[in-house]
Amino acid sequence: MLNLLDLAPADAERTLRDFAVAHGEKPFRGSQVVPHLWQKPVASFEQMTDLPKAFRDLLAQHFTLPRLELLTEQKSVDGTCKFLFKLADGQSIETVAIPDGDRMTFCISSQVGCALKCAFCATGVMGFARNLTVSEIAGQVRELALLDPPVRATNIVFMGMGEPLMNWKAVEHVLTVLNDPKGFGIGARHITVSTVGVLPGIIALGQRKEQFRLAISIHAPSDELRGELMPVNIKYPLADVIRAAAEFDRRVTFEYVMLGGVNDKPEHADQLAKLARDCGAFVNLIPLHPGGSMGFTPTPPNEIAKFARRIRDRGVEVAIRKSRGMDIAAACGQLRVERLRRRPPGASEHDREVEVA
Repeated sequence: MLNLLDLAPADAERTLRDFAVAHGEKPFRGSQVVPHLWQKPVASFEQMTDLPKAFRDLLAQHFTLPRLELLTEQKSVDGTCKFLFKLADGQSIETVAIPDGDRMTFCISSQVGCALKCAFCATGVMGFARNLTVSEIAGQVRELALLDPPVRATNIVFMGMGEPLMNWKAVEHVLTVLNDPKGFGIGARHITVSTVGVLPGIIALGQRKEQFRLAISIHAPSDELRGELMPVNIKYPLADVIRAAAEFDRRVTFEYVMLGGVNDKPEHADQLAKLARDCGAFVNLIPLHPGGSMGFTPTPPNEIAKFARRIRDRGVEVAIRKSRGMDIAAACGQLRVERLRRRPPGASEHDREVEVA
């Protein structure tokens, strides 16, 4: 049976309209299904009560609407909610919902685990298992909309488990589902793809006509230090990443986790400011989440503030990200690692190429 949630909205509508005609119905019956996929999602065909029951039964016989099983939900005192979902093959992934005034940002996962082994990241502990499908990535947004009461996203960041640009074949289609008015209808400028600097993926994202945002995980302003913290720097060295950021036709954000005594010295601020000036980047300083620190020490808040001032004094726009979900293990990968009781990680695929469609 065909999984409708793996299709782009236009393809789903075309398929459903053809299906309706083939079964003696008017084409509009197929179009009636589409809002129930993403805009106003329902758990099953049976719940599409604006459709005749006989047509609903036919749909259920030919198509599927797969669900993600919610294993665990945790809510922080600051309102941040973290969800652990079980997939059909028994693997699990995390999604975080972060409220901020009238904004609701979902931090979604694109892979089960991660192959990149960044030294400070809890997700790296579990290694890489597999890429997520379109319906598994977009399904995180869909499942939260199916909650009672529903939780709906105004903003999406691909900053959960995995490297999204090493699963570009699926992520590219998910971007369409998220942005399409017949999908979730989220504005492109409210959707950010975060990468460690996978160059083919940055190029592919830049070729999209929509104004999707790009965030690059820098975390160290020199090849020597970045290579120690992020093994991927061997394949995609800093100079190449900065060049790609400069060529990206929209403003880029640098993500920079503050590691006490490691990458938070005055000379690091100077180097980071130069890199940001070279490509017109905005710098986002991230306090290390102590629960997912993997042995590193967070830089004290007053030192982060000094670091930020030094960057700003060099003509670069900078912000300090507010720490959220401190009481619920909200660092990416923590909840899944805890659930697995720190079993040995699966084999990683460090040399895996970006899946460019």
